[in-house]
Amino acid sequence: MRIASMLALPILTLVMSAAPAQAPATIQVQLANFKFTPSTVVLDHGRPYLLRLVNVAGGGHDFTAAEFFAAADIAPADRRWVQNGEVEIPSGQVREIHLTAPDAGRYKLKCSHSLHKMFGMSGTILVR
Repeated sequence: MRIASMLALPILTLVMSAAPAQAPATIQVQLANFKFTPSTVVLDHGRPYLLRLVNVAGGGHDFTAAEFFAAADIAPADRRWVQNGEVEIPSGQVREIHLTAPDAGRYKLKCSHSLHKMFGMSGTILVR
């Protein structure tokens, strides 16, 4: 019995480390004139995601969620896109950010360009 219990831990560790990492789910958000689609982004705590931000408008927009980006675990290669809690997306461009969702909560989302939030370009990131 003692030998079996001594062998069980290394075998369990080997099996768990051999399990494949969870593939990131892609969440696409379109930025258009004065709206995000969807306006509520729903994520699960601890799950990896590819946040795909697509600007379909004729002008520039940003995806500003300072508290969310401060709490999320962003892939090192994608941190360059997030500056002071916002991602700038020029007209017709796409930004992709690999991240792991932070703790559960509601995080505010907006476009910080002049008057864009006032015209309705705001939303919520809900982490369950």
